[in-house]
Amino acid sequence: MADDDHIEALLAGLSRTQKLALVRGATDPEGTATGYLAGVEAAGIPPFRLVDGPLGIRAEGHRATAFPASIATAATFDSDLAHRQGAAMGREATALGQDVLLAPGVNIIRVPECGRNFEYLSEDPVHAGAVGVGLIEGIQSEDVAATVKHFVANNQETHRTTVSAEVDERTLRELYLPPFRAAVKANVGSVMTAYNRVNGIHMSDHERLVGDVLKGEWGFDGYVVSDWYGLESTVGAANAGLDVEMPGVAEATDDGTESYEWPDGIPDATHAGLFGAPLADAIESGEVPADRLDDMVRRVLGQMDRFGRLDGSQTGAEDGTGDGDAGELDSQRHRDIAADVAARGTVLLDNDGVLPLDDGADVAVIGPNVDEPKLGGGGSSETTPVHSVTPVDGIDARAEGAVTTAFGVPQIESVSLFDLLPFVDKDDDADGAAEDTADREPSLDDAVEAADAADVAVVFVRDATTEARDRESLALPGQQDELVSAVAAANENTVVVVRSGGPVELPWREDVAAVIEQWYPGQADGDAAAAVLYGDRDPSGRLPVTFAPESEYPTAGAERRYPGVDDQAHYDEGVFVGYRHFDDADVDPTYPFGHGHSYATFEYGDAEATAEQTVTVPVENVADRPGREVVQAYVRPPSVDGVDRPDRELAGFEAVQLDAGERRTVELSLDDLAFSRYDPASGWTVDTGTYTVEIGRSSRDVRTAVTVER
Repeated sequence: MADDDHIEALLAGLSRTQKLALVRGATDPEGTATGYLAGVEAAGIPPFRLVDGPLGIRAEGHRATAFPASIATAATFDSDLAHRQGAAMGREATALGQDVLLAPGVNIIRVPECGRNFEYLSEDPVHAGAVGVGLIEGIQSEDVAATVKHFVANNQETHRTTVSAEVDERTLRELYLPPFRAAVKANVGSVMTAYNRVNGIHMSDHERLVGDVLKGEWGFDGYVVSDWYGLESTVGAANAGLDVEMPGVAEATDDGTESYEWPDGIPDATHAGLFGAPLADAIESGEVPADRLDDMVRRVLGQMDRFGRLDGSQTGAEDGTGDGDAGELDSQRHRDIAADVAARGTVLLDNDGVLPLDDGADVAVIGPNVDEPKLGGGGSSETTPVHSVTPVDGIDARAEGAVTTAFGVPQIESVSLFDLLPFVDKDDDADGAAEDTADREPSLDDAVEAADAADVAVVFVRDATTEARDRESLALPGQQDELVSAVAAANENTVVVVRSGGPVELPWREDVAAVIEQWYPGQADGDAAAAVLYGDRDPSGRLPVTFAPESEYPTAGAERRYPGVDDQAHYDEGVFVGYRHFDDADVDPTYPFGHGHSYATFEYGDAEATAEQTVTVPVENVADRPGREVVQAYVRPPSVDGVDRPDRELAGFEAVQLDAGERRTVELSLDDLAFSRYDPASGWTVDTGTYTVEIGRSSRDVRTAVTVER
């Protein structure tokens, strides 16, 4: 807890110039931080370092544990595991001399093609909020401030710096704001504004959402930081409630001219320093009140003090080099957590009995990138690990039978935001990708031959996503669909392992024996895949996003919805996003939200309402092996004239490990959000009537139900 008297004493002793140094980023002399506040040495205020990101610590020039993509963490449906991952990232940030972690991202997955979905958590606000809070509380348990992002309605990368999300108040309140409100309730240290506009106003300048809602209505007392080069104005942003400009220092283009045309989705990196001299001038002229600057500084100092930076009780290497003794980096404990999240987030989409694999089976490992780990997507979340395991190495180490490999088709090249930046040196090896040299000579015939000769063929396929770019379609890139079909024709025991940043289309799914979604598994890639394939770990992940043909999503086929017309994306679907849309349209998705098989079999007893917002249900593992079930509760509201509500809304969930034959009564706490609706005239409303609480394995697999009165 911050020492208010100490902060006020510090603030009273600072000159205006010193205060301005605490609200605008500067160049990190060590070059490790993503964002840097220089501090005020004369006042005993140390530097404050902010670092990317949600998949691990991206401190320049340093390696760190590469955790799975955030969507994989969300697929575990386990807030406690998210807390463990967050704590590990907090310790690694400390070990690398960083004070603030720019994570997690909690934006709702609205557009399935969004290139940054792998960094986000869910299409559902209750789920995104719960997992996000787990990560935040874990990070901050290690005295590192978390930064929840990107506030708000940042749901596409196409035109992300200019597009306006045209969204009504009810939809904002019920769908897009709740994960951020949950973060504020969890006492998150900072909030990052998004690049986009909302209803015509850039988020950095959005006084109603930043000043009135975030700080006023919700009582957020941390600081609000801009996304990098995402500050639109000086006076507008300061008066709206933005507290810190990052990075605060302009970058030069390749040719040093001011006429450079920035690619779509890339902010103008020459537009910086607005909270420097321009802010000083605005305060002098009275356009920005002097006490607004005091509030900005007070908020920054409050978080520095809260996390022990002002008294020196909590710090890593003060020079940001990561050479101190504090924290923990690339430890066995962290490697185990990364592997645990990767395995636990793996979703078994289909299985006709081929899985788990027999130890002695001869296996053909096939795929264009089987010789490289899939660490993550491109952009600010990229993390370089000390140690990683490829799919072929993971399976080869686990298998007792023969293992053969074949690429089959040309390699899928990774894409990255950094390839688009004119001021970043290109590093071909930064992604850990294997070189697609001539001696690879991928051959579809070789893949078919390897599959035909093996007992089981395991085909690894992947997409390619990055911050600042949306996917062109939900189809797998390259010739991977052709590869899967050819292998499946040669071997009836074909297993496909999909590594994607969100939903993909699987046109061959009925022709293969099993399909696994592994997301971006991080450094433990091959080991986690092998553990699930051979049954050492139960595939306990569940889908945090609906899989369906691209044409069936609510943003499909209507350019005004996505990517927008005249820089306006109209959220005409309202609250009917994800499973809410598929329920409302009465369309069967390929795989519903919450779906995922286990190697075990679970039976549910009768649900019981034990309190106003608590239900219990007995669950028994009737298989002869242990397994992990994710028990999910959805609320069906009563009908109200003139109000269009979703058929059902996720209210709670619990991941539970059950031994063979074990029976346990699972208690589920039901979130207020599932019972409530937002009325623009009267605010939050809970309609009187009977609510049906459905308990099951997914949004479409209901096993029992109970009613509650409100």
